[in-house]
Amino acid sequence: MNWERMKERLEQVLGIPAQELKLSDEVWEAAVKAENQEPGSYKSVVSDGKVCFFLYKESKFIVTLAIDGSLLTRAERQLVELMFELYREQGRKIPHTSASDEEKRAFQLRDWCNEQLERGAVHAEVPESLIRQMPLHTRRVPFLLSGDYSPNRHVTYKDLKKLLETFFDEQIVLIPLNDKDWLIFGTEGLLSYDSDDKEEEESQEEALASLCFGLSDMLANEWVGECHIAVHPPIVPANSLIAVILALRETLLLGQTFQQGSHIHLPWALRLEKLLASAPENEKSGYLEHVLGGYDYLLDTETISTLETFFQLDCNVSETAKKLYIHRNTLLYRLDKFKQETSLDVRGFQDAVLVKIALQLYKVTKRK
Repeated sequence: MNWERMKERLEQVLGIPAQELKLSDEVWEAAVKAENQEPGSYKSVVSDGKVCFFLYKESKFIVTLAIDGSLLTRAERQLVELMFELYREQGRKIPHTSASDEEKRAFQLRDWCNEQLERGAVHAEVPESLIRQMPLHTRRVPFLLSGDYSPNRHVTYKDLKKLLETFFDEQIVLIPLNDKDWLIFGTEGLLSYDSDDKEEEESQEEALASLCFGLSDMLANEWVGECHIAVHPPIVPANSLIAVILALRETLLLGQTFQQGSHIHLPWALRLEKLLASAPENEKSGYLEHVLGGYDYLLDTETISTLETFFQLDCNVSETAKKLYIHRNTLLYRLDKFKQETSLDVRGFQDAVLVKIALQLYKVTKRK
């Protein structure tokens, strides 16, 4: 669902600014209890003086749209709750009456998924009635495709499925989660190939990464606009569909936050980022201040690009200079300048680790 568009409309109607805000499950439930609402209620709560309207669940968080409570009357709050409820219901409707049986089943499965996600039923098993004639009882490779295309362009289920099956050269299961997110299941056979040289055989992670890069290239050329792709190791969808959706969304969010400029997001490449994202905000800011000591102004675009490339290439000076198209001495000058200002020599392991973590935290603190 296009919550950003709803946010803009709401601000226009009420004349009040709104912002997306994440609350932990514990904070949400505590606020529900404080207002004597029914346990498990997903309408709105008051937190830190803001009225937080439920949008959807994401992993262990509740994503809300927050408005200053002092600017909102009780009647306006109830009307906004009703508006969001109607909007969610509208988003669950099957958009085509002339759709194929396969497409109708896919949209029905989407409706069920969204209901479980709103309820937080992570371990819900898909009812047999919804997956009849859909191959979800065998191990499959899940991808989450998030299209970054214009709202004026519409991607149809039929066209996207045909395009994906041409790329994978096999039948796939396609589930539209909302206006721009698509869940794709390919067979586990995508990860295997015939090779005479066993030493060159890809690992599962390498095979998944290759599929993602190939898929991204194809979609960039054939689809409407750019897209982001997240992947997960093979699972049995009938048993863990909701859990894998949440895992893929978490990977996508971490990738878009920490890997700006990249369109491929791999969970095993985001382990550090996942750990850092779970740290309290005050600890993130405190670490950044402790390591950089007020010298975060040094992290301009050039310095960030230099350090990130240096770390990506295992702190290899020659390879980094080559990748950045600069002379080796120019790179050494940049690293020495950073050392003089911060007393951190990223050519040493200890300082490199400290700066690597600081760079990741900088993306979600100072850049906000």
